[in-house]
Amino acid sequence: MRYLENTIRITPNKIKISFYDEGPKDAPAIIFIHGFPFNKSMWTRQMEELKANYRVIAYDIRGYGHSDDRSQETSIDLFASDLILIMDTIRLDKAILCGLSMGGYIALSAISKYPGRFEALVLCDTSCMADTPETKAKRMLTIASIKKNGTVEYAEEVINNLFAPEAFTTIETEIAVMKEEIAGIPQSTLCKTLFALAGRKETCNRLSGIKVPVLIMVGSEDKVTPVASAKYMHDKVKGSVLVVLEHAGHISNMENHTEFNNQLQKFLSLSPVKSKYADRQININ
Repeated sequence: MRYLENTIRITPNKIKISFYDEGPKDAPAIIFIHGFPFNKSMWTRQMEELKANYRVIAYDIRGYGHSDDRSQETSIDLFASDLILIMDTIRLDKAILCGLSMGGYIALSAISKYPGRFEALVLCDTSCMADTPETKAKRMLTIASIKKNGTVEYAEEVINNLFAPEAFTTIETEIAVMKEEIAGIPQSTLCKTLFALAGRKETCNRLSGIKVPVLIMVGSEDKVTPVASAKYMHDKVKGSVLVVLEHAGHISNMENHTEFNNQLQKFLSLSPVKSKYADRQININ
């Protein structure tokens, strides 16, 4: 499904941000944040499912998809600040936030700094923990490999690590497109982001302070942020909902999109989330 791309300029440097914005403008808004090294198109199945009853927004993080990047360095906190600037620019006061992997890191940073801007949180195949020394070292080796061998080889390697084996049959076409897109990302963007991921701070100590409804989903075969990471966050966030998705690796929203969408719809229909929109004449069951 192709959607109309919108663009806005945000400060500093007036960088261009590309985003999809579908559904009724007066409906509850859900913002989807993609993982690394993907772009907003990874959320099309969720947008198609929800756009009848929600305002669904998916954007390209700076440097990815069709968004600009003029920064010398980047960070998860910078990405979180970008999110707030995007919301301000499109005049969106509050939203439900859904982030996968790096998108989850951004979501956790944003909600800890700007808790009043979000009404519910969905964390997918992500973690609150900072990189271990071993993981940081692996990221540095990846940076060296990208600089030496280029992005085509990197695209092949990263795709093989992120998806469960059966995904290469069930969503073969989508994976092929994503591999081609990753190969086209500038080396500098990939390397800056890997530095940002390695340098991010843990957010585990902030989980107990989250006051909005939280859904945590993880693929049963996720090797990057495994089920144990999701369970750890679930234990820290009082009242959170944990769902383990079968037949899925790290990109669970694509690998098992049917169950992912079912669980997301179920969460949105739960009382704490639904009650926030009791005055809106929409069907969210």
